[in-house]
Amino acid sequence: MARHRYLVTYDIADDKRRTKVMKTMRDHGDRLQFSVFRCELDGRELVALRASLSGTIHHADDQVLIVDLGPADSSARDDFEAVGRAYAPEVRARIV
Repeated sequence: MARHRYLVTYDIADDKRRTKVMKTMRDHGDRLQFSVFRCELDGRELVALRASLSGTIHHADDQVLIVDLGPADSSARDDFEAVGRAYAPEVRARIV
């Protein structure tokens, strides 16, 4: 299954729900800003992420936006421009 990059941003009205969403997102991607994450997910992982977020948020008060940035193997999608403090990606390693 092809992996895609996604930009996920959220606006959560309640502190407890916001913390749960942040922890869920931290498990799925790299934090770019407080409420903005970049994730590389296959179709199954995206469905699981949506289900987890949907079960956490209050649908009338909260919002999560998921933007497909395209295939994960596309180097053109790695470009970020920062105004102000420079963007420094987290170094992540998978332990198998």
